[in-house]
Amino acid sequence: MIGASIRRTEDRRLLTGRGKYAADFRLPGMLHAAVLRSPHAHARLGTIYPEAARGLGGVVAVITARDLAGVGRIPVRLGPRPSLIACLQLPLATDKVRYVGEPVAVVIAESRYLAEDALELIRADYEPLAPVVDCRRAVEPGAPVLHEAISGNIVDRLSTHTGDAMRALAAAPVRVRERFAVQRHTGVPLETRGLVAAYDGGTRVLTIWGVAKVPHFNRRVLADLLGHPEHLIRFVELEVGGGFGVRGEFYPEDFVIPWAAMRLGRPIQWVEDRREHLMATNHSRQQFHEIEIGVSRDGAILALADRFLADLGAYIRTHGVIVPELTAALLPGPYRIPNYSCEVLCVLTNKTPTGTYRGPGRYECTFVRERLVDLVAKALGVDPVEVRRRNFIEPDEMPYEVGGASLGQRTVYDCGDYRSAFETALAAVDYKAVRAEQAAGRRDGRYLGVGVGCVVEKAGLGPWEYARVEVDGSGHVVLYSGAAAVGQGLETTLAQICAQELGVPPEAITVIHGDSALVPFGVGAFASRGASVAGPAALEASRKIKAKILRVAASLLEAHSEDLVLEDGAVSVRGVPDRAVTFRELARAAVPGPPGMDPGLVATHFFEAPKMTYPYGTHAAVVEVDAETGQVWLRKYVIAYDVGKAINPMIVDGQLVGALAQGIGGALLEELVYDEQGQLLTTTFMDYLLPTAMEMPEATVVKILEETPTPLNPLGVKGAGEGGSSGVGAAIANAVADALAPFEASVTALPLSPDRVLALIRAGRER
Repeated sequence: MIGASIRRTEDRRLLTGRGKYAADFRLPGMLHAAVLRSPHAHARLGTIYPEAARGLGGVVAVITARDLAGVGRIPVRLGPRPSLIACLQLPLATDKVRYVGEPVAVVIAESRYLAEDALELIRADYEPLAPVVDCRRAVEPGAPVLHEAISGNIVDRLSTHTGDAMRALAAAPVRVRERFAVQRHTGVPLETRGLVAAYDGGTRVLTIWGVAKVPHFNRRVLADLLGHPEHLIRFVELEVGGGFGVRGEFYPEDFVIPWAAMRLGRPIQWVEDRREHLMATNHSRQQFHEIEIGVSRDGAILALADRFLADLGAYIRTHGVIVPELTAALLPGPYRIPNYSCEVLCVLTNKTPTGTYRGPGRYECTFVRERLVDLVAKALGVDPVEVRRRNFIEPDEMPYEVGGASLGQRTVYDCGDYRSAFETALAAVDYKAVRAEQAAGRRDGRYLGVGVGCVVEKAGLGPWEYARVEVDGSGHVVLYSGAAAVGQGLETTLAQICAQELGVPPEAITVIHGDSALVPFGVGAFASRGASVAGPAALEASRKIKAKILRVAASLLEAHSEDLVLEDGAVSVRGVPDRAVTFRELARAAVPGPPGMDPGLVATHFFEAPKMTYPYGTHAAVVEVDAETGQVWLRKYVIAYDVGKAINPMIVDGQLVGALAQGIGGALLEELVYDEQGQLLTTTFMDYLLPTAMEMPEATVVKILEETPTPLNPLGVKGAGEGGSSGVGAAIANAVADALAPFEASVTALPLSPDRVLALIRAGRER
């Protein structure tokens, strides 16, 4: 079963409309919530006057920060640091608002319509303050300060050093220096955030439906903030219309709605609209780099030094400063760079707080690094592919320590053959033929370009994951996983792993996840850890249950376990198929095992993953640019990506292509734009442009490589969820720069929207 492209088992209910999402969920007597959000980017918050709203028929409650007195701040989930505590967010604003969209009050009413109407009746006193919306200005003396507790807007400084980059740069024969900018954009799942909370006053059980990604962590946070026993809180995951990093974290609404349900004794539903999503859900990406590289005359990289600002928005949310940390840790990519330094300023601004978005930190650093490599090639007068060939880390150098760290781990590549993935991509894109077509096209006034982007990802973040496999009294196999499903095919993938061991078809295995009452432990779904951490947990639990099955069957059949065969939910004696016993009979015959073991046909396993894996690949893009309109057409796109081992190649292919679509949005279209007063100007899909089928490449080729299985888990699998996006900005930017070479265009910022491309062309024509 491992390696088979079977159809996803979860798709039957989804494609037939039988899945249930947060907005579909209904309970008797359910109330509805709407959130009053700050219209100011920066202001003192005075008195809030909720009386008129409370007097509206059908309004049950209006909640302000005064009602939540004593409630703590929402903590960091990844990479907590003492320096960040003062800038964590409270569920509702108290004395100050710091971004447009910050929650100020919550209305609970009999319908969402009434709740929305009531928002209009709430009056609040604001004393506007000068905002700062550009992190480059935020670090200047005299800039408005968001959090007086930290005496400035720099919430943290990160530093990475390997060798002596400054000395090596000074001695380098060729030096290239440039500034790069990656815009602020965000994950836009089809389903916005939402949840339903209900409290049973008799049992004191608080149940929340609609959670995603990290239910067990969120349950712990909610228990701490509420002061309610964790075992009396149940989180139930429903269907998830996309995660992409932005959904499933603990947001202010994730506290206020359950708090209100407990106080009012009635179920409450809250679902954000699209404007709220673009305004209040985590943003990501925005960075400004000043970087310099030094190379020898034959193109060998001698040193790399970077200094960049990361715009984190108004508060520190659950990801802390992990995104810029990942950028610094993986900026060297697949290249041998003996001298490397990176200084990071993590800066606060009056904008929506940031978090992760598919390939966090790596989308950014891959764009910066790969554009810089192309500029080196230009300075040397050689083809960009040759510079890369001269600098790849070789397979026999693995494991390779890059220097630096992220997520509490040193950056040590476990295995890889970067050159092989690179050559595979060049062959698939037919690089030489594209160069020939490009030359012919320029003679006809057409501007074709080809660009590559080499990417090293991280995946398999631990520290552990939980799995339990049991054969129930009817003989059916049930797999419980501490991971969560966010659309990545988790149920199918884990069923295939279990099926491989137990000799039953995957569709006969029930996979249960995301329900804290049924799955007591779990870390969740993020960082491409489903196959690489949850998978090995499921594998080892399946092996344990297999051993139990064989032991019980050997006793019943009076045969040695080595002579037994598992097939189609039964165990038989090899060569004597009539001597068999079914899983149902085995489950009912099983007795509790020795002390310390799971009773009956049940087995649990915690798979520990102290080190991350590092999948890798190469993106290659062929574009054509219309010099009159600035439109960029994707003629062909290739992804060659090594995942170690593909449990289900069809799912891996879907993950890579889906990530490509999101990467295209970041490369060409998507940008969250603020004016000088901190007002978000892109709050609808009329302004915030998403890629559609029309923007996808005319031809897409995905090469799934399994050349270097990781030694860090028994399946050899790495992650596949983020590598399809991380290289897109780099490959497309290099291709556009290549297409616009006759104009000497300086491609240093994303997105490459038509207006920006036209500006590059105009600047070239004026030179």
